[in-house]
Amino acid sequence: IDELLNNSLMLITALNTKIGYYKSAEIANFAFKKNISLKEAAIKLNYVSEEDFDKWVRPEDMTGNDKN
Repeated sequence: IDELLNNSLMLITALNTKIGYYKSAEIANFAFKKNISLKEAAIKLNYVSEEDFDKWVRPEDMTGNDKN
């Protein structure tokens, strides 16, 4: 389940407020076309660093299911 969740394109919405809708959409489109993760796409397009992606894109924050 974690793998499916972490590879879901819906996670891109977490970046909308950080980098904007259009860049977020470009990342999602690039990831889909290249069959890579959103994280890989965001880094390849130089829109976010790995550190920022990990900080901003957290499925548990989006679902309200934080187990910490």
